[in-house]
Amino acid sequence: MNTYDEFPAEFWQGVEQFNAGAFYDCHDTLEAIWLECYGTEKKFYQGILQIAVACYHLSHLNWRGCAILLGEGMSRLSQYPADYAGIEVEALIDRSAEMLTLVQQAGDSGEVAVHQVAQAYGLVAGSPIPSGIERSLPYINRVSI
Repeated sequence: MNTYDEFPAEFWQGVEQFNAGAFYDCHDTLEAIWLECYGTEKKFYQGILQIAVACYHLSHLNWRGCAILLGEGMSRLSQYPADYAGIEVEALIDRSAEMLTLVQQAGDSGEVAVHQVAQAYGLVAGSPIPSGIERSLPYINRVSI
């Protein structure tokens, strides 16, 4: 199973939740199908799920959890073609890698730096984003047909 039409509606619901920044909800949605999956898609679902949880961790300033799960998620997704399941897997990995680099640098610099990275990604409510460092969260784009 690897064509766009063959993926369950819950997968696309998880993609929508991910792209809306509802990372905890995305985790719940994708975990439900991941736990029931035994095929090729199992690691694919898990990779996306891990990147969602990484973003959730960063929103709570848990840079270690974010870094670990970004690395694991990217590793799992790297086993799939760049356009697997009708999404731009390579673009998701690239944005996640950018985030991982910033999170690791911030973690080495301390709590204030981690907070600034979370702000730059728009993950910390109530704080203005510092000028010049706004970032794009990992996003799941569909492949153009």
